[in-house]
Amino acid sequence: MSPISTRRFIQTAATLVAGIVLAACSKQEAAPAPAAVAPAPVPVAAKVYVVGTDAAYAPFESQNEKGEIVGFDIDVVKAVAAKGGFEVKFVNTPWEGIFNALNQGDRDLLVSAVTITDERKQTMDFSAPYFDAQQLIAVKGDSKVTKFDDLKKLKVGVQTGTTGDEAITKLQGKDSANIKRFESTPLALKELEAGGVDAVVADNGVVIHYVNNNAGSKFKTVADASFTPEQYGLPVKKGNAELLAKLNKGLADIKADGTYDKIYAQYFGAPPAAAAGAATPAAPAAAASAPAASK
Repeated sequence: MSPISTRRFIQTAATLVAGIVLAACSKQEAAPAPAAVAPAPVPVAAKVYVVGTDAAYAPFESQNEKGEIVGFDIDVVKAVAAKGGFEVKFVNTPWEGIFNALNQGDRDLLVSAVTITDERKQTMDFSAPYFDAQQLIAVKGDSKVTKFDDLKKLKVGVQTGTTGDEAITKLQGKDSANIKRFESTPLALKELEAGGVDAVVADNGVVIHYVNNNAGSKFKTVADASFTPEQYGLPVKKGNAELLAKLNKGLADIKADGTYDKIYAQYFGAPPAAAAGAATPAAPAAAASAPAASK
């Protein structure tokens, strides 16, 4: 081989070696591929239950000036939901169709001062009682009515389908023309104020709230020992054991930690004399000393 060829061979070989070295260095110095990042777990959305309520029943459920549904019942259910880790959506539902809405699945539960009765327990399930209740008679200040029997021949206003309706129907008879039924208790009380009826039989919490906030009506109230003490609970569709268990646990929790007493005092001025729900739904209980209500 000639000296020139030898020199070219050496130069070519040197170039190849340098290229290989540079390539190897490039591979060693290249940044490692980023490790695959596992996607963040998607948080499980809290279960939202649709709650039906007849929002014309202050102080238990009503609508404020913004159209929001507020009241004692609403605050109780919100507190129960917070304890149970689920959410609630309140939907204003007329009393006349509220039980159908539940049974058809349009509502998951109800909170509307619903009295627990044996008849209603045939078609829906109830939570433990959360409020003791009793009926009350409202009349004008100059009325001669002193007891329930005095209403036998008088015109009496009631809210359709309530326990007040049931009581006056038993007293006067189902065909009585003197029973005037209204969509809400406040409407019945307005009719009393206008002179269209002689008395109203309704839940004492609602009656007292109306009288206290309508001094110009000059009503007086009449209690009667013949009214059966009542309790009301949170109805769910028959057989919905899962939701029922959540509600009962939440009610027990808010009673145990004082939340229930705080809500009660906010609306009625003092904690209840005895914790609501001490008795089972089927057992009678004494009426609370503070105002109470039921439908």
